[in-house]
Amino acid sequence: MGFFFGLLVGIAIGIGLIMAFARSESRRSKRRSELAKTIAALARMTVQDSRKLLAPQYYPSWLTWLNQHLDKIWPYVNEAASELIRSNVEPILKQYTPAVLDSLKFSTLTLGTVAPQFTGISLVESECGAGGVTMEFEIQWDGDPDIVIDINTRVGLALPVQVKDIGFTGVFRLIFKPLIDQFPCFGAVAYSLREKKKLDFVFKVSGSEISAIPGVSEALEETIRDAIEDCITWPVRNIIPIVPGDYSDLELKPVGTLEVKLVEAKELTNKDIVGKSDPFAVIFIRPLPDRTKTSKVIDNDLNPIWNEHYEFIVEDQSTQRLTVRIFDDEGLQAAEFIGCCQIPLSSLEPGKVKDVWLKLLKDLEIQRDTKYRGQVHLELLYCPYGTDGNIVNPFDHDFSLTSLEKALKIENLTKAELRKISTKKKKEMFIRGVLSVTVISAEDLPIVDFMGKADPYVVLVLKKSEAKQKTRVITNNLNPVWNQTFDFMVEDALHEMLIVEVWDHDTFGKDRIGRVIMTLTRVLMEGEYQECYPIDIAKSGRITLTLKWVAQHKVRDS
Repeated sequence: MGFFFGLLVGIAIGIGLIMAFARSESRRSKRRSELAKTIAALARMTVQDSRKLLAPQYYPSWLTWLNQHLDKIWPYVNEAASELIRSNVEPILKQYTPAVLDSLKFSTLTLGTVAPQFTGISLVESECGAGGVTMEFEIQWDGDPDIVIDINTRVGLALPVQVKDIGFTGVFRLIFKPLIDQFPCFGAVAYSLREKKKLDFVFKVSGSEISAIPGVSEALEETIRDAIEDCITWPVRNIIPIVPGDYSDLELKPVGTLEVKLVEAKELTNKDIVGKSDPFAVIFIRPLPDRTKTSKVIDNDLNPIWNEHYEFIVEDQSTQRLTVRIFDDEGLQAAEFIGCCQIPLSSLEPGKVKDVWLKLLKDLEIQRDTKYRGQVHLELLYCPYGTDGNIVNPFDHDFSLTSLEKALKIENLTKAELRKISTKKKKEMFIRGVLSVTVISAEDLPIVDFMGKADPYVVLVLKKSEAKQKTRVITNNLNPVWNQTFDFMVEDALHEMLIVEVWDHDTFGKDRIGRVIMTLTRVLMEGEYQECYPIDIAKSGRITLTLKWVAQHKVRDS
């Protein structure tokens, strides 16, 4: 943790010195636009370009040049950063202190003698607005810090824990804005950890591994990683004012909402010796306690159906991701991890429902384990702010921005007002209407009879109301055509779910071939559509359906 804050202070000071030196050689009367163009041009210079300007004996590479300056100022950064780190990091550690621990405090904190090294620099032209420059610095650090954290456990045990063998590789984003005509050429620096490629560290207690104490090492590591996510990882932006002024335009502001339907999972890895796993999901965009959603537990089921809806605040659609982690509930013991998955929000088209199946992985960063762990079915709808009602969001009561958001205008909201909106409890709303389902056909069904065919029929079920309809049986056919339409009266369309089951009819019984499960979100938005769905839990097969929605009226409770 100490590394990040000390490093960023060092970067800000180093860049300020470099830019101040360059600026002192030019006339102070240049306009801001000319300064921005000059800095952008320098950032894009190649090694060949710079060699044309400087004689070989005076030429250093850009990376060598910056690393030399950082090495020179590092002792001063190390000394100055200690108190800053204490004041900023300890409150965050306190916020994330897990139940097994009572308190976390630094007793010793120095960043060591080894300065981080720049391994890459780039200009982010898409983020360079008027009067500002955005740059990304790839940094590698294998440091020798002296960091000791005093830990007090709930059982009264006090532990001085050393943080050793820190290895870090990542990309920091720095925003220099606004560009000004006075020293040091920019008004403020906003910094953020844009990408964390590697973060390794080891805990030691009195020379031994802390892993010998059950639960403490895992809890402490999770606390540190969550604190990093909270306080420094993009799109969070920490602002350092250089010249007094109002820099609220650099602060993080939400840009929209993400509606998530956790529909189901299938073929989950069984973690129980007796019976089946009891799965539940943890979902987040940013892993903050008040922004993480946890589903209900489905007992003894490797193909659970949740049908739960969540709403998340989006701050940067281009870089943020939705993460889903699946666990097996173990009662009083710690839940056992099954798998995780991620989807970038940039893959979502605003205002259009995306229906996806995501394969579960053991780790999102190091994907060496290729073991199949199952899949998760999600339904996603991204609704950016400021669309003036052009995007239909059925989960929004007014199908537009709320009256409070309209009155305040999102771009002018304070942090307190944004928190109030994001935590505001919505009234329950029921959408009533008629759902018409046409079962058109199926193709490539698996062989289930001894004679090499099947006698398929389809059962339609509304999960919440338990209404059920059934097609006729098509004998001896793996590519049946039904063209049958069924109408359902739906009382609560936002929370209803349609289950389409394909069965094989036999004289002495029946066998389920597979199923398709869907919410009604898409048909609510589009009114009518036709889709060919792969049949889940079946070796093969697809089924073509047409769905149509005729609304009656909306009902809200008081």
